Amino acid sequence: MSNVYLITGASSDVGCALIRRLWQPGDVFIAQGAGDLGGLAELCKEHPGSIRTYDVDLTNEKALEAFIADVQASCPAPTHFVHLPALRVVNTKFKKFDEERFEKDMSVQLRSAVALCKAFVPAMAKAKKGRVLFMLTSYLLGLPPKNTAAYIMVKSALGGLAKSLAADYAPYGVTVNCVAPSMMETKFLADTSDLIVQASAEANPMGRNATPADVVPAMAFLLSDEAGFITGVTLPITGGSAL
Repeated sequence: MSNVYLITGASSDVGCALIRRLWQPGDVFIAQGAGDLGGLAELCKEHPGSIRTYDVDLTNEKALEAFIADVQASCPAPTHFVHLPALRVVNTKFKKFDEERFEKDMSVQLRSAVALCKAFVPAMAKAKKGRVLFMLTSYLLGLPPKNTAAYIMVKSALGGLAKSLAADYAPYGVTVNCVAPSMMETKFLADTSDLIVQASAEANPMGRNATPADVVPAMAFLLSDEAGFITGVTLPITGGSAL
């Protein structure tokens, strides 16, 4: 039976790598990005007709509602939902906390996740099968880095949503899980100092930062039929930096 993957943040490095990993003939990918769909162009050429792209600003409530309505009207019902988007981490002292940026990240990560789960998870429950997967961070494991309050708060709320959904939908065959990678070398780090990136690599027991190739296989497992008895977990993918 073919799968239908709804992936938000699909145009990210992780999103593109995940689509490459998951693709099977007959599968459909509903791939959302925001102003950066160019990253999906090569995948669309590789798998013509399999990937339906949407350029949606998740901070815009009307745009999000229109996206949901269009998917419901024109796409098969998603069997899998993967939620990846986030604003880039900005290391800022708390006395300079940026409320406006925090609200944007809440919309990108949390409010959109709530709206999308509300729209599509009940249909998974009715079908008695579904997979939901959120992207968290190893910053939630143990002592977080300094000056990351906004990012930590949003990710913590997203983790709370995942646990609640896992409890609600376990009786219906729908699993809800998270992955929590350590620092991953992708374009997401564009606003992060090279010194911070280098220090993270040197501090990791494996002597390097994570890459999408380290994270995507674990994501694919949690989305698979084999992971049907795993729900409500947050899987660290850290090279041993969070034990």
